[in-house]
Amino acid sequence: MYVKNRMNTNVITITEDASISKAFNLMMEHGYSQLPVVRDGKLVGLVTEKVLTEVSPSKATSLSVYEINYLLSKTKVKDIMITDVITVNPDMLIEEAAVILRSNDIGSLPVVIDNNELVGILTRTDIFDAFIEFLGANDPGTRISLEVKDELGTLADIASIIKQYGINIQHVSNYSVKEGQSEIIIRLNTTDVDDLIASLQNRGYNILSIIKK
Repeated sequence: MYVKNRMNTNVITITEDASISKAFNLMMEHGYSQLPVVRDGKLVGLVTEKVLTEVSPSKATSLSVYEINYLLSKTKVKDIMITDVITVNPDMLIEEAAVILRSNDIGSLPVVIDNNELVGILTRTDIFDAFIEFLGANDPGTRISLEVKDELGTLADIASIIKQYGINIQHVSNYSVKEGQSEIIIRLNTTDVDDLIASLQNRGYNILSIIKK
């Protein structure tokens, strides 16, 4: 799966000459923590909730509400925006984008193409949705968790047993439990798996859990 398969193309943006009060109102209205700043459709910066908080007067200020509103309306986005923006391109793998998000502890990634043209935005929520799909968490059928030896041919052997019952494997995940041992999670397209489970156990596989839905 690629970034272009999950990014939001209906991006709410703001211009660099807009006031920070407008940026704040847009964030509140749409529930965003970041806003791309564009000029002629090209990304030039980013306004974040953190940046707005840093430049907004604190509650302890001696300024009146009218003075605060005036200050916020006169301060421009270009005066506070982040210009060193981390971006991705539409053809990047979704897992690569996830690593970038996690490594930099950021909430979203603007998606750009040639000449920094903004074509979308990828958020943490988009990443979560993608991995839920990868794991098949919402798919009907059966989730089987097996503890296996981490050795060549194990997955192929399990797949061959499943094939004998004419059952389709929808998703497979493999996690290292400890040295020499792994947990394989397999999602199948049916809940009629009792005979299959018996065959797997007879072959010596340790079934950790079975969830049907």
